[in-house]
Amino acid sequence: MSLVRRSNVFDPFADFWDPFDGVLRSLVPSVAASSNSDTAAFANARIDWKETPEAHVFKADLPGVKKEEVKLEVEDGNVLVISGERSKEKEDKNDKWHRVERSSGKFLRRFRLPENAKTDQVKAGLENGVLTVTVPKAEVKKPEVKAIEISG
Repeated sequence: MSLVRRSNVFDPFADFWDPFDGVLRSLVPSVAASSNSDTAAFANARIDWKETPEAHVFKADLPGVKKEEVKLEVEDGNVLVISGERSKEKEDKNDKWHRVERSSGKFLRRFRLPENAKTDQVKAGLENGVLTVTVPKAEVKKPEVKAIEISG
């Protein structure tokens, strides 16, 4: 159990017991190796996945992340991997921090794509802190129907 102290400015919730403190570090070894709790806060980038008739569209909230800090790959033919790192803000010895809530650190998400995904035609763009990844879908071939004449 740990007590979290937010700042020396009056805050009615300044001292509280966090029942989930350490849970993520115990479940994810890479987070446990890092002593920085900010890394754990950014470990799971929020990502939406929707399917349209033409494509699978992923939208990831990555505020403050430059496109050079994001890596997009397709593993094993059908696993979309979105990873990267948001750099920590430089600290000056003369600065007095009152609150630190913005997170930094590495993130990694994997999505197994369905068989109809055209992984060789993936497109991505990063605008206003939102990464949009579009994976086109293969056209579903309609079964050929042949009418058969009935004799008799």
